[in-house]
Amino acid sequence: MMSLFDRAALTGLLLGCLALAVLNWLHGHPGSDPWAPLVLDEKPGWATGRKLAELRADVRTCRAFLQRSGIANSLLPAAGAGACRREDRRMLLLAQVRLSPRRAEATCAVEAGLAWWLRHGIQPQAQAVYGSPVVMLEHLGTVNCRRIGNGGTGNWSEHATGNGIDIAAFVLANGHRIEVRRDWKAGGRDAAFLHAVRDHACRAFSTVLSPDYNAAHADHLHLDQMRRPASWSVCR
Repeated sequence: MMSLFDRAALTGLLLGCLALAVLNWLHGHPGSDPWAPLVLDEKPGWATGRKLAELRADVRTCRAFLQRSGIANSLLPAAGAGACRREDRRMLLLAQVRLSPRRAEATCAVEAGLAWWLRHGIQPQAQAVYGSPVVMLEHLGTVNCRRIGNGGTGNWSEHATGNGIDIAAFVLANGHRIEVRRDWKAGGRDAAFLHAVRDHACRAFSTVLSPDYNAAHADHLHLDQMRRPASWSVCR
């Protein structure tokens, strides 16, 4: 019969083996490892959402992610004043994908969200549906010093600080163009693609508003990185 000491030693040994097994599994699944820094090409896991939220909360963490991801440093000096002061300001430089209009400024969190969305949402979906990658994102702008709804009162839009972007269309390498206004409700594979990439965007951005939300978004997907408590997000 085992003594109390022997039982305690065996329990400790088993717990130690279990801990090593868990650590080894996490090492092979960084997306589920809350301590592993986020890497652009890692397979998403249960910890990915929290890591993406950390990019919104801390600009240094966000910039480190972009550096690990090989995204060029495009920092710009602060600009603006008051509610439209933009301390976190950079030129969007997305690898292998062009923006139209080309010169677009946004926050680090927006660039990180776009990079993640492209890698894990847009490009896999484009290959699956069309067999051709997206080479251009057409947008309606990133920076606009205004309140939500363009009113004189109310909360300021995330666009006021460049913390959002409105995507209007996707252009493939084969020349095919998918437009939000024209194709969202048209049915067929273009509509299916748009709905799928909207759903994927909800994993990379804090706020995603589509034509399903209201008429003001009939021609674009609004994406922003608003900071919310407990990584809460809006996806409509």
